[in-house]
Amino acid sequence: MELDALYQEVILDHYKHPQHKGLLSTYDAQVHHVNPSCGDEITLNLALENNSISSISWDGVGCSISQASVSIMSDLVIGKSVDEARVVLDNFVELMQSKGIKTGDPAILEDAVSLAGVSKFPARIKCALLGWMAYKDAVLSASTK
Repeated sequence: MELDALYQEVILDHYKHPQHKGLLSTYDAQVHHVNPSCGDEITLNLALENNSISSISWDGVGCSISQASVSIMSDLVIGKSVDEARVVLDNFVELMQSKGIKTGDPAILEDAVSLAGVSKFPARIKCALLGWMAYKDAVLSASTK
């Protein structure tokens, strides 16, 4: 099986079976992000405990890229400290800004490396980043409380 086909399977699996989808009622911050270019939407709830991500829950509508990406992100950062999660976020943003040059570090990004090909398509980068930027804003909001 080619790597591209494997990556397609990972993305489709997260789209069809999203992780942590369904908003929890207990949270420290809630944010809502919209991609105005395509209409994708994410509402994300974040809970912190001792400077670690104790839970993320989300709901949203949109393309397979945006929905799979937020599923992957939520799975990756739950249980990490805010600083550890920042490393993951920074690596993903760098991957998305690489214009297809970088493949991402699977030790850091795990399933998120499956989205590397998105970086070749500028119109889709915002789709992949939607949930990640919602997460970033939620951490900032929760940290200032």
